[in-house]
Amino acid sequence: MKTKRAKRNVILIAAAAAILGPTVPLTATASTPVTPKPLEWAKCEGSGLDPRQECATVHVPMDYSDPGGKKIGIAVSRIPSEKPTVRRGALLLIAGGPGGGSLDEISGKGQKLPQEVRNAYDLIGFDPRGVGRSAPVSCGLDSGDLVRSKYFPWPAPDGSVTESMVTARRVADACERNGGELMRHISSADNARDIDRIRAALGERKLSAWGLSYGSYVGAVYGQLFPHRTDRFVLDSNLDGNGDRVHGQVGRALWAGFEAGVEDVFPEFAKWASAPGEYHLADTAAEVRPLFLRLAARLDREPIPWPGANTAELNGNVLRQAMVDAFYDPEGFPALAQLILAAQKGTVPPAPEPPPEALMQNALAVTHATTCNDSEWPESSAQYQKEVDQSRAKYPLTAGMPRNATACAAWPYPLKQDPVRITDRGPSTILLVQNKRDPAAPLSGARNLRAALGKRAVMVTVDSTGHDAYLGNGNACGDRTVTRYLATGERPARDTYCGGASGRTP
Repeated sequence: MKTKRAKRNVILIAAAAAILGPTVPLTATASTPVTPKPLEWAKCEGSGLDPRQECATVHVPMDYSDPGGKKIGIAVSRIPSEKPTVRRGALLLIAGGPGGGSLDEISGKGQKLPQEVRNAYDLIGFDPRGVGRSAPVSCGLDSGDLVRSKYFPWPAPDGSVTESMVTARRVADACERNGGELMRHISSADNARDIDRIRAALGERKLSAWGLSYGSYVGAVYGQLFPHRTDRFVLDSNLDGNGDRVHGQVGRALWAGFEAGVEDVFPEFAKWASAPGEYHLADTAAEVRPLFLRLAARLDREPIPWPGANTAELNGNVLRQAMVDAFYDPEGFPALAQLILAAQKGTVPPAPEPPPEALMQNALAVTHATTCNDSEWPESSAQYQKEVDQSRAKYPLTAGMPRNATACAAWPYPLKQDPVRITDRGPSTILLVQNKRDPAAPLSGARNLRAALGKRAVMVTVDSTGHDAYLGNGNACGDRTVTRYLATGERPARDTYCGGASGRTP
């Protein structure tokens, strides 16, 4: 059954087809050669940056179906190659999110790159459209909707999605009221087109990239839209680029991945938490899971006041969200164990410091716009309730959250185009690096992306836990494999597995 939004799309597409054609114009516009103005590099704003980092602005169409219309500025940064005599080209860092930027990451994460990589490339960062210093947007959300356990769509303790649907409508209304015209034009495909404008402005015939998490998906989309402009592409902590097998929708797949991802990581946490020591939760790993589920259910019934916390109380969903957050990096295990131990006694640890509100407003506006504009979402509360009930039964740790309604259930803007389908058409320039146990980008989703790319890609699976594999929570074998590819172009002949100890431990 088509949603109301889909029915609106039929009318809009029919009206536009006579002038634009159904899908060709956006692709053709993206592929049309652009002669950019030379970039005007200047010292970057901000503190703690590498003194070599410089910044510029690339002007791009706000709406790629109207390339002669209004322009927005995309903030771009650069640290030149440290050995110009061996310089190969430009390496773009594509941040996760949606809602994250890499403008200053070239002075942070970029400086962790091995010397041979920093010699081979100019390091390039950017804030995607709507983010940071690239025409930032905000929905002006109520402070309560900024709480992490609220914008992650956790159902009510009994599994009801009624309040989630109310929140979805409130957030979508705020985005429509306060977000401005750009909110209609923030999507993964638009991000990929902006990247190609950045490539052209840099004067590069081809571009190399390191895309992390959501950035891996943007990198895959770029490789699909502009396959012959890819040099060496590393996609790290990969999302299922064509949507989960239940829905086939990219936006929903981003959330759905938490089901398998959390299940993949929990046994590692349980094993760690059953070892003797300060954070000992149980005598055996098998006891940790029921302990956690019982505690979450108790907190659903009897929340504990939490003075100073933006949640005001420690309830079951706050505990579940703390679990998800801790699983991104094994170094978060102790904080989760501390929270569990305190809650068992009816107490709470010191309240965590929330991120700055302006940063949250910006990041959430871009998150909502990207996931809602990327693909169709159901509008029926009955549909969400059915899927949440099924998810809660199969994946009790995540309690239905990955299948619940977000603002996309009430998103006011019609879908402009179908999601970009990732295929095996194009040159073989991609290396996927993927941790075996990743809470947000599970191995199962990465394997789906790998299968879709066919001979265009090779995947290295790393026997490690956490999100962010290369130079993060991976291991030395995986790091060497990625570094070798970026520095020399040498890539494994076939998919490979990197066993051994994790790169980081609690």
